[in-house]
Amino acid sequence: MSGLKLFHTTNGGVTEVAPRLAEVEADVQGLVEAHMETMLGVRFLASEYVIDCADGGRIDSLGLDENGAPVVVEFKRGTAAGVINQGLYYMAWLMAHKDAFRNLVRDRLGVSAASQVLWSAPRLICVAGDFTRYDGHAVREHRRSIDLVRYRFFGKDLIGLETVASVTGRTPAVRRIRRSAAGLLPAREQGGALAELAELAEAVDEVLLGLGDGVSRVQRKQYRAYQRLRNFACVCPPQKTKLLVYLKADPKEVDLMPGFTRDVTGLGHHGTGDLEVQLRSERDMERAVDLFRASYAAA
Repeated sequence: MSGLKLFHTTNGGVTEVAPRLAEVEADVQGLVEAHMETMLGVRFLASEYVIDCADGGRIDSLGLDENGAPVVVEFKRGTAAGVINQGLYYMAWLMAHKDAFRNLVRDRLGVSAASQVLWSAPRLICVAGDFTRYDGHAVREHRRSIDLVRYRFFGKDLIGLETVASVTGRTPAVRRIRRSAAGLLPAREQGGALAELAELAEAVDEVLLGLGDGVSRVQRKQYRAYQRLRNFACVCPPQKTKLLVYLKADPKEVDLMPGFTRDVTGLGHHGTGDLEVQLRSERDMERAVDLFRASYAAA
């Protein structure tokens, strides 16, 4: 499978290598929920969440992603018949009942997290044994952000996840961002060095979006995140002399260069990722492209 990511779920050895489906849907749901942040970049909030509406229903899983966006996760053991429409139904309920979700976030993660929920970028992640070609077409017809993820078990302690399709929602806010000089610097503040950094930010934006299919972009006040199911790059607003990019590449596997790359593991900063890249010129960006690619591949 192209792009398959494998996750060890115990410390035991692999006893069989043939890929297989779960015995029952609850097996894959329970496993992903137990490791949701590692596998999907989503903090787990609730399982089998009962919604209060005329038709009723239970949301398989609710979570909050790395950028504070609400996430509905739906599971199917085999081919995902109806899972997309079911998930969209739950997303519509979620957007109409924001207070209920805020209360859930507050109870699980605290008041600060609840006050910073990113309502402009809700997501649906469907995890299933397989999808049809019609499913990939269907997600492109919707205005919501939807990820289709195929799973396989390998032995007793290994699960593989593969992103089959990833579509970014097209809300009015997103369209405004796309028209705004990389959305990182107000026009009235651009001038001299800042104008050059704004142009550099646009160039970085183009490179990151062009790394491959399924890259989505999420704007927060403090940074802009680039996702491939999980964040792989975060770009902060330009400082006086540089543009900071944070990557998920492992700093221990990079030859760090003072003034260009820095290990920020354990240090507070906006965005996500432990490798800081400092860009001051287009030449710096060209030097950083291989790091961008490594972080994208790791995601």
